[in-house]
Amino acid sequence: MKRIILAGVIAVAAISSAHAASITGLNNTGLGASGSGDSNYKLSAASSDTGITSTVPVITYDKDWPINPWMANNSTSRWITPTASQGQSLDAWSAGTYTYTLSFNLAGYDASTASFAGRMAADNAVTVKLNNQIIGGGASFSDWASFSANSGFVAGVNTVDFIVTNWAQNGGNPTGLRVEFGSSSVTAVPEPETYAMLLGGLGLVGLLPRRRKLRGQV
Repeated sequence: MKRIILAGVIAVAAISSAHAASITGLNNTGLGASGSGDSNYKLSAASSDTGITSTVPVITYDKDWPINPWMANNSTSRWITPTASQGQSLDAWSAGTYTYTLSFNLAGYDASTASFAGRMAADNAVTVKLNNQIIGGGASFSDWASFSANSGFVAGVNTVDFIVTNWAQNGGNPTGLRVEFGSSSVTAVPEPETYAMLLGGLGLVGLLPRRRKLRGQV
């Protein structure tokens, strides 16, 4: 009986070692000191305005316009914008596109088990893509819109693109993005020694009944 229990414990330990974990790298916007760059996200802009050269978006100050019509910053997330002047009026004559890219690595994990869910807001509209597949969208800077994914992940580096469209307006036309991840999960790929442990435990469990049968035949 003790051997059966020991073999079962070994098998269970091997299986439980491949446990679910949160996905590392899914960062909310605006982490860090307000006013500095958010290096978790990479910005690429296709705008009718010139002068946007940095690939690092800027974290907004809550006390400055346009935070009043936008949802206020908090300790969970903050708005990020293309330029240090968060109230800068952009895209006077044609709409601009601002893509904020977040990357995360699933090396060592089973990509088929991955999932996440979150919410975002944007001025003016945003489409969310996981590895170039649409997983959500919205068009509000005063309320949240949801996004989620439970498929479409790949082994290694994955990308989430938040593609913000700033509609054309001649004056008073800033743009920005706000993102919060609420949950995520992925299962680790067991190490080779874990498989050996599992097979060893199962082998012991299968061997004991056979030994008992052989003893009964003697």
